[in-house]
Amino acid sequence: MLLTTISEIPLVQKVHQLEKQIGNTPLIPIRNVFWKKDVQLLVKLEWQQLGASVKTRPAFNIIKSAIGRGLLHQGIRLLDATSGNTGIAYAHISAVLGIPLTIVLPENASKERKRILKALGVELIYTSKFGGTDEAQEKAQDLATKYPDLYYYADQYSNPANWQAHQLTTAPEIWEQTQQKITHFVAGLGTTGTFVGTSKGLKAFNPNIQSIALQPGTALHGLEGWKHLETAKVPAIYDTTLADQHLEISTLEAYNYVKQIAKKEGLLVSPSAAANLAGAIKVAKQLDKGTVVTLFPDDASKYGEVLQQLF
Repeated sequence: MLLTTISEIPLVQKVHQLEKQIGNTPLIPIRNVFWKKDVQLLVKLEWQQLGASVKTRPAFNIIKSAIGRGLLHQGIRLLDATSGNTGIAYAHISAVLGIPLTIVLPENASKERKRILKALGVELIYTSKFGGTDEAQEKAQDLATKYPDLYYYADQYSNPANWQAHQLTTAPEIWEQTQQKITHFVAGLGTTGTFVGTSKGLKAFNPNIQSIALQPGTALHGLEGWKHLETAKVPAIYDTTLADQHLEISTLEAYNYVKQIAKKEGLLVSPSAAANLAGAIKVAKQLDKGTVVTLFPDDASKYGEVLQQLF
């Protein structure tokens, strides 16, 4: 009998088909915001994949792993806490796979993110804007404990499938795209999955590659998705042994780079992407020779309110 509708296709087969739309993002040079002889600065445009952000990689791997282990199946809702981008990635993937999704979200998440999530059919549960993602995690855990037969709690902050996604995909892509010349990897800390997984993968290729972790200088900041680890709940997946250097990036620095990247590189990027570049430039300025790589986690399409302030 021929399968005639998407709902009749086995879930594992849908996952396999969807995998082709994950990752494989371009790596481009930064030439105008920063230039130094014998130092190359490169960024991966992570919004150029399904879900339009770097979070598509871990979201897909978390879902794929849960399905493979029999934890996510018909009759179970996917549940997680997020500041926005992971939720949007879950939403795109869940829509294709036909998996119902519940997201716990701080109420001060951007209007654009909320609209996108609602358009994709996500059930949203809001927590206080003062509690951030820490409170959202607590709420999601409480729901999962109360209703174990209703939810599969993905728990991106503790789920090893988060960082493993970057070890398996982001790191090999960077290694190949730089022709094995990368010397420094720079990334901000949120769930810490990008930094942990990519660093582990790159150091497996070459243990001399330096990993630089970025975070906001204070607990109160405007870098959505980033954590100030000294005052926030440290994600269980974070590996403290991986960072060769730590740098702080202020919200003002990031906002200034949003404007510079637009005017000099022709790219409209998010504050967290600009913050990554700010950190990468600090590293690059210290070098006489090397190849520095960072990520632009997403573009500016979900940050209309920020753009209105800056332009």
